[in-house]
Amino acid sequence: MSSDFETYEQDFGTLTAELTSKIGKIPKLSGDEKKHLVVNVEKQMEEARELLEQMDLEVRDIPPQSRGMYSNRMRSYKQEMDKLETDFKRSRIAYSDEVRNELLGDDGNSSESQLIKLREERAHLLDNTEKLERSSRRLEAGYQIAVETEQVGQEILENLSHDREKIQRARERLRETDANLGKSSRILTGMLRRTFPPF
Repeated sequence: MSSDFETYEQDFGTLTAELTSKIGKIPKLSGDEKKHLVVNVEKQMEEARELLEQMDLEVRDIPPQSRGMYSNRMRSYKQEMDKLETDFKRSRIAYSDEVRNELLGDDGNSSESQLIKLREERAHLLDNTEKLERSSRRLEAGYQIAVETEQVGQEILENLSHDREKIQRARERLRETDANLGKSSRILTGMLRRTFPPF
C-alpha cells in the first residue's frame, strides 16, 4: 500500500511544481495566449485533485496505529493544493505592469480610475473566493472527522463483539466444569458408600 501512496506522492510533487511555474506566468500574458494557459492549468489542477483523492483513499486503508505519519503528510499536501488554487484564481484576474499598460493605455486620469476600479473588483472577487475556500475547508474537515469517528465506532463495535464471544465461551466452559464436578462428586460418593457401607 505504501508504495502506491509514494507513487501518487511523487506524481503530485512533479505536477504541483509545474503548476507553480505556469501560474506565475499567467499575469504576464493576455488574450488567447492567456486563455490557453489558463485552460491547461485547469486540467492539471483537476489531475492534482484526483491524485490527492487517491492518496486519501490509500491513507484510509492504513491501520489506525500507523496512519498518523501519512495523515500529517496529507494535511500538508491539501494546504499546498489550497494555496495553488488561491494563487491560480488571483493570477487569472491579475496583470503585470506591461500587460496592464497595454490594456489601459497611458492616458493619465482615465488609466488611474480604471486601475482603481480593477483593484476594487479584484479585491471583491478575492474576498468572495477566500470565503468560499474557508467554507470548503470547514466542510472537508467536518467530513474527515465524521469518517474517522465512524471508523473508531466500527472498531469499538468489533472489539465489543469479540469480547462478548469470549465471555460466552467462558460461560460455556464454566457450565461444563460444573457438570463435570457434579458427575465426579456423585461417582466419589458412590465409591465411598461401597467402600464404607453404613453399620
